[in-house]
Amino acid sequence: MQLHIPVALERCIALLTPSIEAVQNPVVVDATLGMGGHTHELLRRFPNLKVIGLDRDQSAIDVATKTLAEFSARLTIVHAVYDQITDVLSDLNIPSVDGVLFDLGVSSMQLDFAERGFAYSQEAPLDMRMDQSSGLSAQEVLNTYSRQDLVRVIRTYGEEKFATKIVDNIIAAREAGTLRTTTDLATIVKESIPAPARRTGGNPAKRTFQALRIEVNNELSVLERALPAATSHLVVGGRVVVMAYQSLEDKIVKRYFSEITASRSPLGLPIDLPNSAAHFSLVIRGSESATDEEIEANPRAASMRLRAVERLAA
Repeated sequence: MQLHIPVALERCIALLTPSIEAVQNPVVVDATLGMGGHTHELLRRFPNLKVIGLDRDQSAIDVATKTLAEFSARLTIVHAVYDQITDVLSDLNIPSVDGVLFDLGVSSMQLDFAERGFAYSQEAPLDMRMDQSSGLSAQEVLNTYSRQDLVRVIRTYGEEKFATKIVDNIIAAREAGTLRTTTDLATIVKESIPAPARRTGGNPAKRTFQALRIEVNNELSVLERALPAATSHLVVGGRVVVMAYQSLEDKIVKRYFSEITASRSPLGLPIDLPNSAAHFSLVIRGSESATDEEIEANPRAASMRLRAVERLAA
């Protein structure tokens, strides 16, 4: 099976390397295992490394289990959402780790398999669940949410200024029984947006599909819980590396990293007061994006923003 090459592979490995090389038996959590691209390369390059791989998508776990079989002695794969890091580590009797990697958003596998319902360009059931064993599907959200809640979801999570018109047409279609597939929804969105606004910004359905995916998978609140969980288990010198692909996720990461790297001493003092110094530092000032070469090879990388922090003190 051909191994998937993830975005910013070399940069992520470079950011995690100091933490891995600082200890004899390092442990890294790949909080979004996917098809295992990052984990494969980490395990290949660092023979003493152990990886705990988490994913909520059983299909991804099935693929990763096969592609990473040669490393099975140093890899533990767990079917879990990444805000369950604390529970997973507790179950494994691992109190602390040397690194945590998050590659957020929808995976290439989920987009490429049309039947999952993530892609607006291919006809499929309106599912969009990353974990197909639980939760409401996009179809259920569209058919059961009130007008007010649908407007909130599409406006907030899709940053869609035509949310009201889109929702009115969604409700009309669901009452008529004509909202059944991804292409039905994509057509409704396109017809709801004025022609001049459709000429820029790519497919007009992109924002609505993003909004539904975030709602179905509870992505933002999961991330808000996962970041503190990840940093709480880091050893001194350990790092958390995060790749975000849309602005709402990146804002959460930026805000949290800013909070934990800020001194609590009053401004103007030459040194930090006792117990007021930040326990984390930014490894990257601001954020980094994918290289031009990566974007050319994989256009999905264009929106990626990479951030990282390191633990300075317990």
